[in-house]
Amino acid sequence: MIPKMTQVPQLDAAYQTYLDALDQAGFSGDIETRYSQRLAVATDNSVYQQLPQAIVFPRSMADLALVGQVAKDHPQVTFSARGGGTGTNGQSLTPGLVVDLSRHMNQILEFNAEERWVRVQAGVVKDQLNDFLRPHGFFFAPDLSTSNRATIGGMINTDASGQGSLVYGKTSDHVLALSAVLDDGSRLDTQARPVAELEALPGRAGEIHRLVAERCKARRDDILRTFPRLNRFLTGYDLEHVYDETLEHFDLGRVLCGSEGSLAFIGEAKLNVTPIAPYKTLVNVKYDSFEKALRNAPFLVEANATSVETVDSKVLNLAREDIIWHQVSDLIQDVPGVEMQGLNIVEYNDVDAHSQQAKVEALCRRLDELVGGDSGVIGYQLTSDLDAINRIYAMRKKAVGLLGNTKGFAKPQPFAEDTAVPPENLADFIMEFRALLDAKGLHYGMFGHVDAGVLHVRPALDMCDPEQEVLLRELSDQVVALVAKYGGLMWGEHGKGYRSEYAPEFFGELWDELRAVKTAFDPHNRMNPGKICTPLEGEHCLVSVDGVKRGAFDRQIPVQVRSDFEGAMNCNGNGLCFNYDAKTPMCPSYRVTRDRRHSPKGRAGMMREWLRLLSEQGVDPQALEQAGRRLPLLNRIQNSFSREYDFSHEVKEVMDGCLACKACSSQCPIKVDVPSFRARFMNLYHQRYLRPFKDHLVANVEKSTPWLALFPRAVNAVLRQGWVQKLMGRTVGMVDTPLLSTPTLSQQLEADPALDWDLEAIRAMSAEQRHKLVLVVQDPFTSYYDATVVADLIRLIRALGHEPRLLPFVPNGKPEHVKGFLDRFAKTAATAAAFFNELHALGLPLVGVDPSLVLCYRDEYHKALGDQRGDFQVLLPQEWLVTLPDGDWQGAQGAGQLTLFAHCTEKTNAPAAEGQWQQIFARAGFELATAKVGCCGMAGTYGHEAEHLDSSKAIYELSWRQAIDQAGHDKMLATGYSCRCQVGRMEGQKPQHPVSRLLAALEGRA
Repeated sequence: MIPKMTQVPQLDAAYQTYLDALDQAGFSGDIETRYSQRLAVATDNSVYQQLPQAIVFPRSMADLALVGQVAKDHPQVTFSARGGGTGTNGQSLTPGLVVDLSRHMNQILEFNAEERWVRVQAGVVKDQLNDFLRPHGFFFAPDLSTSNRATIGGMINTDASGQGSLVYGKTSDHVLALSAVLDDGSRLDTQARPVAELEALPGRAGEIHRLVAERCKARRDDILRTFPRLNRFLTGYDLEHVYDETLEHFDLGRVLCGSEGSLAFIGEAKLNVTPIAPYKTLVNVKYDSFEKALRNAPFLVEANATSVETVDSKVLNLAREDIIWHQVSDLIQDVPGVEMQGLNIVEYNDVDAHSQQAKVEALCRRLDELVGGDSGVIGYQLTSDLDAINRIYAMRKKAVGLLGNTKGFAKPQPFAEDTAVPPENLADFIMEFRALLDAKGLHYGMFGHVDAGVLHVRPALDMCDPEQEVLLRELSDQVVALVAKYGGLMWGEHGKGYRSEYAPEFFGELWDELRAVKTAFDPHNRMNPGKICTPLEGEHCLVSVDGVKRGAFDRQIPVQVRSDFEGAMNCNGNGLCFNYDAKTPMCPSYRVTRDRRHSPKGRAGMMREWLRLLSEQGVDPQALEQAGRRLPLLNRIQNSFSREYDFSHEVKEVMDGCLACKACSSQCPIKVDVPSFRARFMNLYHQRYLRPFKDHLVANVEKSTPWLALFPRAVNAVLRQGWVQKLMGRTVGMVDTPLLSTPTLSQQLEADPALDWDLEAIRAMSAEQRHKLVLVVQDPFTSYYDATVVADLIRLIRALGHEPRLLPFVPNGKPEHVKGFLDRFAKTAATAAAFFNELHALGLPLVGVDPSLVLCYRDEYHKALGDQRGDFQVLLPQEWLVTLPDGDWQGAQGAGQLTLFAHCTEKTNAPAAEGQWQQIFARAGFELATAKVGCCGMAGTYGHEAEHLDSSKAIYELSWRQAIDQAGHDKMLATGYSCRCQVGRMEGQKPQHPVSRLLAALEGRA
């Protein structure tokens, strides 16, 4: 049985004392100290892992000031600011206290369109800001691949930039003013000021302004000589641009930009915004060699392009295996007879249509001359459609995550992935870089900003192998030397973090100038100590690339366990599951809680640590699963009511919050499938602890429902009683229990030939007689609670000239899997698979209704049964309907526009679904739009569980209510049974299933 896990790191007494004092001082934000909460911020998008003492989430600048003010009496406490946690070099990781500004300080405070500026809190997400600005015709220009989760505070602290930086610059080029808090809680406001005004600035803020100004002015020539002439010169403390010689202005904010939280807490920022160019065109240029793509890039830049991005064949091939390929394949079609080895994505923006057209046409003429020649250009495609352009960039932005999905233990790792060299040196530098990696037998992928001389290179290393960890250090040293050879630097885009140890050599004699700046801001080395540089006084060390890595913890888990739980182990921390967009299907539990634990990344981290703690105690989870033995009932009762700490309870808490929607299994570029390892955890957890009664109720729904459906009116009469519903909520934990269908499915199909199921009679049919047969697979929810949909599907099949047969109800097992009854699920799946394989042998199409259960046959069945699953395939309605000839729809009388609300599991695990429905409805005479919504919040039984009721409704409010209001209740269609139930609960009326509207069109009732 799984043991109790009580030996987890506790808070240091000094930090507990500080946190108690902070609370007593009136701190209004959140303070989190539980082990699971600390683990959730112990990693970022780097190879490193560092457990903090605790996390505080300030709600305001006043809270932020309190953090520093209280710390004056607690000298041992150190801090690190954190935003989106997207750093690739451990910038925000700390053994001290994390100050997370993303949860509460995420408001857009003020906007002035006339003067073109916006004021925001540091926790505002980049895409959130641009969604706000877009209707006004502006955008915040610095772009980066993590824009849907990176915060403005994080962008400022790393001086982030990305695509289009030659034109739009870096974050620091757009910062007009900052409001920050120093280590002692005092306020620091920055903006461009005449140097003459610095003398009048009061207090500590004035002292810092004057000291930095004096030193930068005195060392001006040395600074200009040392700092590289690069678009991406991210040095940490920007001593060059803090002073404007022409205007005699001084802006201390340029020092804070790129400081990685080592100087002050940035709370608010005033930013300039850029008008959106109304004309945009993308030219996707294809190459037969990645080297030729790199060498061709300067020519593209010279063609007046706004930006030039590049992608190598490794990334392209990984994209082909991802859900993203369905969105971009038509925009970067393969060239017949030639393998595409590289892609340059060339963007043009302009405010003038004629100018835009002239630039694009000039480039296309030149490309026509190059196709087939020595340049390596094998073709190109262009688009000016904004949606298509966004899809291409979504693929490019997903490149980091896609690389993490390579097979095997060795995964592409970030540590030398943002080198910057002069663009004219890039191709030669990359060829030598590739030779270095090839000599060590390493695989790698490459993509990046060739216009700025920045290419992201991630060598594949197994960080659980100590020798590979040593190799990471060797490569880091060699790359530092290589970039110096080509006039560049190691950190062109992603900051220093654990690479700070290389800074002294780069800055040379200016190193003490940086240390003087650090001393002025943070004399006691409390702000993200060890990052960028150290104060002049005291014994302080820089962090090193040799810092403790995730691999050091993961390697404590046996290899066979890591392989068996690869869904959790493979998470590389890229954080796409932190997507700000309320309309994405990705992880509704995170979007509604804003709690990092309740995300695929958070849950994967909890599972990894749980497996490590099991291994530490000599427990093999695979053996426990195979044994399948539970503690005696009395012991489980005693354990369940024990007050003794067990980390397993914290893991259980975050697993309970998962809706099992499976969006993560496809939306995550690493394919972190939380429901799969969640079910396994629940299975093991309940060997030691009691299951709640509602879990048994849900797991047995496929057995109990057919019996209840024998007396639907009597059962419904009981369930309609208010006191019964209240009793169910209080005693069982289930609310809004759905009513059974009346009339039942068999009553609706009374005397219909579809009910005449006779397997032997079908076997006796000739191939010609079977040609028109279609077998309809039942599920417990649609057949017994929404029977009209199944009846309509049968009638639709017949109206289209085919002969339906309703199969006997065979349990699917999905409810058992969701609740972690894995032994029972395996038996249920084996029984169903045997039945369906027998039918599959007859060559007849099997069609099921509800996406969640149909897709279970494809995924969970494969994982549970392996090769024993067989070859049967149950189709979704649209997958069968789309195969019919157009002529079958001639009698349809559809007209007007409808909106499809697809089930989130269907959208993410059957990505062609929405397009297929659109094709079908077009044949029936309709125009079908697709709603851009996330999860509805019901997700099977999740929304019926009392403990999840509030979050279920909150998830619905994130995207569904507004989308339904826009579409119109009578114009919306929903494919998921749970989705229709949620809309019925929230809006008072259920939407139609698409098959019902199609049937109405064929019968002239549309």
